[in-house]
Amino acid sequence: MQTPSFFQEAPTIDLIDPLSDFLGATTGGHMTYTYTDVVKLAGHSCPTVAGAFLMAHEALAHLYGEEIPERGNIKVEMRDALDEGVTGVIGNVLSMITGAAGPGGFRGVGPKFKRSGLLDYGVAQRAEVRFTRMDTGQSIGADYDASAVAPNPKQSELMQAIMSGAAGPEQKAEFGTMWQERVGIIMTSPELWPVLVTLGA
Repeated sequence: MQTPSFFQEAPTIDLIDPLSDFLGATTGGHMTYTYTDVVKLAGHSCPTVAGAFLMAHEALAHLYGEEIPERGNIKVEMRDALDEGVTGVIGNVLSMITGAAGPGGFRGVGPKFKRSGLLDYGVAQRAEVRFTRMDTGQSIGADYDASAVAPNPKQSELMQAIMSGAAGPEQKAEFGTMWQERVGIIMTSPELWPVLVTLGA
């Protein structure tokens, strides 16, 4: 699988999943999620997928500090409805990282390891996403705005040509390169993350 070089330069998210430890899937339940992992889930790399990853990265760092976040112990609440805009895409990425799931999620082993009911949509809240630690009740809201990294002005023209069937191989390749260059800036510019991702109550 060949990917743009920035995939390897992007941040990673370390977690401990007690269920994984319990079932012997990973030693000590240690897991590391990469940008490549969520791209495989979504099937593509775009500012929305990058933003979902960064919201999780920044919110979990705030909630857990020096601790390693516990996957499966985090509730995720989305302000918008599941079928509104790109909310479902964001929710899928956050579910993968945090373990939070909707009604169809894992129901647990006895009273432990339950993940169903930890992901909700259409919640009345200010933030686009709210993350809550189930052990402490501490919450943090996160909002994402990719407009701080503007797309190449030529990108729209190339997209129209591709969608109309008028673009050749070189134009298609150029469009893909431009698209990923923007995502690459988002994912590898820590100085921009406080602007792209706003954390609040």
